[in-house]
Amino acid sequence: MKKEFYSTSAQMTEDIGKALACELLQGGASRAFVAMRGEMGVGKTAFCRGFASALGIQGVKSPTYTVVNEHKSDIKSLFHFDTYRIADADDLYSIGYYDYLERDGYILCEWSENIKDEIPDGAVTVTIQRIDGDEGARTIIIESEGDIC
Repeated sequence: MKKEFYSTSAQMTEDIGKALACELLQGGASRAFVAMRGEMGVGKTAFCRGFASALGIQGVKSPTYTVVNEHKSDIKSLFHFDTYRIADADDLYSIGYYDYLERDGYILCEWSENIKDEIPDGAVTVTIQRIDGDEGARTIIIESEGDIC
């Protein structure tokens, strides 16, 4: 399934992220991997903030220097990765990436294009792109193998 959304603000991008999380929760998914793609400053972290808000999690920031931030809630755990600085599978191993894949909870992975060979089957892909000629506008494409989006 593939859906395309149009956003003109960070709040709209957050709302789209929240809607995806609600779909996953309603579908009863105990685990999900959301592979985030898009250039720097396009709104990946805003999308993640919205996603997290559906889980009752506030204060989400980009984990650029920590690589992963773990957020727990009464609803579902969220593991927020930023793989911008990941060079190879050894780097992923050293941060415990493969262990996170086995845990119940949702993984949001910014810069997932840097680890494309390590993304699990069945991942939901979110691609955010700027729209030429409209500084604040974005296209958000959500793709999944099933009816998640």
